[in-house]
Amino acid sequence: MLTRVVERIRQGMADGLHVGAQACVWRRGECVADYGIGRTALDEPSTAVTPDSIALWMSSGKPVTAVAIAQLVEQGEVELDDPVAAFIPAFAAHGKQDITVRHLLTHTAGLRTADFRYPRDDWDTIIAAVCGLELEDGWATGEKAGYHTQTTWFILGELVRLVDGRPIDQYVHEMIFEPLKMRDSWMGMPPEVYDRYAEQGRLMMMPNTATSGPGSKPSKSALMSRDWSTRPRPGGNCMGPIRELARFYQALLNGGELDGVRILRPDTVELFTSRQRAGMFDQTFRATVDWGLGFVLNSAEHAPVGADGQPDLSKIPYGYGPYAARETYGHSGAQSSVGFADPGNGLAVGIVFNGMPGEAKHQRRVGAVLEALYADLGLAAQ
Repeated sequence: MLTRVVERIRQGMADGLHVGAQACVWRRGECVADYGIGRTALDEPSTAVTPDSIALWMSSGKPVTAVAIAQLVEQGEVELDDPVAAFIPAFAAHGKQDITVRHLLTHTAGLRTADFRYPRDDWDTIIAAVCGLELEDGWATGEKAGYHTQTTWFILGELVRLVDGRPIDQYVHEMIFEPLKMRDSWMGMPPEVYDRYAEQGRLMMMPNTATSGPGSKPSKSALMSRDWSTRPRPGGNCMGPIRELARFYQALLNGGELDGVRILRPDTVELFTSRQRAGMFDQTFRATVDWGLGFVLNSAEHAPVGADGQPDLSKIPYGYGPYAARETYGHSGAQSSVGFADPGNGLAVGIVFNGMPGEAKHQRRVGAVLEALYADLGLAAQ
């Protein structure tokens, strides 16, 4: 048992930050922890969180889309420096003809917001809205960085659809989730599956706990509603047991293979998880964050020095704690989750909290849990 991790999670429940959590950890190829804590929902009826509960990964699912692109690169169907407009001609509008697939994956395209609403708008409406965008004022494509929460991830999903012929949700299910035995993972699940999970009490709701505290009652969130959960959103609505996200990272840690099934070659994994964007200030996060191709890299080296003379890791968003190896890669989900592989320590990790307490509180929460994780594993002295 990861006793310190459990203590931190339970303290967060007592503080009203979340009503439950899941955690799964692999070390040196062996699953050493896989559990659920707390309740699936804020209000009754709720059930106990188990390792089989279905959690929303938020942006922690973005690397799934990145791996889909990586597979097309391996197949020779796509090159990273191909213009996006070569696949989606309408994307060239308003001077975007030189934006490449690499720019989308490194968040250097300069297309951070668009006028669409999910899940109200259908797929074609969203693609048209992003294609109709103009570059942000003063943006030098490839030379300026700013995290794209959703816009360009829909475009990457459309690219997969046009090149392969399958919608992105079908593609990732058949080419990534099923081969890796991620049997309860989805990018927009079928409505009948959502209904079955709901009837079984397996859905972990994602309440807004930003105004909560001991004795107060957080408001509900619509992020796990039927409409929100049953339509693909490549940048934000992958979901499943967090143990399955940890399996995904264990496969990458193994060079793209797990249980005899390969989804990527080792050299492709190395390419997509290596520093493709280094030392660039991110205009969205307002911090310097290094990036691979769709993966957030450990950027602790860019943390400013605090008043105590130590690096202030709270200033680096989407981090992996104080003890993760420099080559650690993964992604986090807004106010909720983290998934990553730490090659230096042989770790594949997935953690999700069902409660969104605001970004600052979440950063402190996840940082404390990751610090406890490395301590529990005897890795904190490194």
